[in-house]
Amino acid sequence: YKLNQILLPQKSILSSTNVLAHTLHGINHAVTATLHIIMGHIQPVDICTFSSPSKLLRFGFSAMFGFGARTLALAEKHRWMPSNQRRDFAVIKTLASLKYAEECELSFLPLKNSLQGSQENVQWHTIQGHFLNVSIMAIPSLCSMAPRGLAPNTRLNNGSMALIVVRNTSRSEFIKHLKRYASVKNQFNFPFVETYAVQEVKIQPRTKIGHDTEENVFLHATSAEGNYPWNIDGDLMEGASEVHHGRCMSIFAC
Repeated sequence: YKLNQILLPQKSILSSTNVLAHTLHGINHAVTATLHIIMGHIQPVDICTFSSPSKLLRFGFSAMFGFGARTLALAEKHRWMPSNQRRDFAVIKTLASLKYAEECELSFLPLKNSLQGSQENVQWHTIQGHFLNVSIMAIPSLCSMAPRGLAPNTRLNNGSMALIVVRNTSRSEFIKHLKRYASVKNQFNFPFVETYAVQEVKIQPRTKIGHDTEENVFLHATSAEGNYPWNIDGDLMEGASEVHHGRCMSIFAC
């Protein structure tokens, strides 16, 4: 999708433009973004589509299901708090109540490589289990809390998405995984973390498996503590069960 977008960082720490601006410009700075617009620098960027079985829901660059969505949902309920305080409160409170993982079935289409030949030879893979968090990233997603990026192994426009799966583990091990995002250590070097380069992803909460898939819209996962949506580019959304890699959109950047 060839679109020219004017992108300026915003103040909210939950704003998707902060992550995108940091990834594109290397800094979350409105003047830097403005200079790239004035100089006409254009950067192609991968983008995803999020859909239910019946309709397209939205476009986006990143998505989280599980811990990332629950944290954002809690933060949105406390918008009266200062942004940094709200973020820290939501993370700590969600970690403190981390008593279960979402039981899901994930199906994904791996990224085709030169040895596989045509796309027809690429087969869908399916994994099942209990997952603390599932992330789908079309860009590295750099930010102040993750200077190397939430998905450092992907690129801005390489035609793929990074699927990052965090299986169920102890709270202490999960916290170690989260802390590594702020360090130079590999945050994926844990036995409970799996990463894949993919083109498409489908997610089905286990509570809905066995229902008529023609009628099932997979609105959200159901757990003992309530319903949790997706965190897509810092926005809460219910309804996504399929994520496809789209094409590139052109954004003002270096």
